[in-house]
Amino acid sequence: MPQFLRSLDVYQGFNFKKDKQTPVGYITALTIGGVALKADQESIKDPENPDANIADKVVAVLNHYQWDTGVTDAMYFSGQVSVANKQAVAEMLLGKFSNIEVVVKYVVYEYDPLGKKYFKSNFLDAEIKGLLEKNGDELNMSVADNESREVQSPKNYTFNIGVKPQALEQSLNLATSSTKKLAKKWGVTETAS
Repeated sequence: MPQFLRSLDVYQGFNFKKDKQTPVGYITALTIGGVALKADQESIKDPENPDANIADKVVAVLNHYQWDTGVTDAMYFSGQVSVANKQAVAEMLLGKFSNIEVVVKYVVYEYDPLGKKYFKSNFLDAEIKGLLEKNGDELNMSVADNESREVQSPKNYTFNIGVKPQALEQSLNLATSSTKKLAKKWGVTETAS
């Protein structure tokens, strides 16, 4: 089965340059266990309109995204979060989880060399609902103790999370170019027996 796996340019994500054409991605909203992380990364340029900022501030600038495209496959995000969000995630990890629900909204942009413009290659029309993935008994979520050096201002920390779908059919959008788009399902609705 094909997978959607992208290494994303954190430097370009924070410091967008029109003459550079590397993929970038952002988590625009994220709630974990009922705790909403702050969308506090400011002045993030919209790759489709680089003269303007993305309408909302973002929670994280992504450096990696993976989804194996199956309806029950988990999504994996790795990105840079602010000091405040690093502290919030660290507090969650040190506490006890009783609610592992995740609500997320994200977008990945790529450059179309034929269309000569950026396009959204993986994005959502609305937030999707998932659950924190587990690796054995451990939740698949972490945040670095030391700040990242790839982009030194604003201070940021590497954050990783795996999100599996809830028992609910949801939809996300994929594109292979600025003109070739499709919708894919994520999650399966349970039926009563």
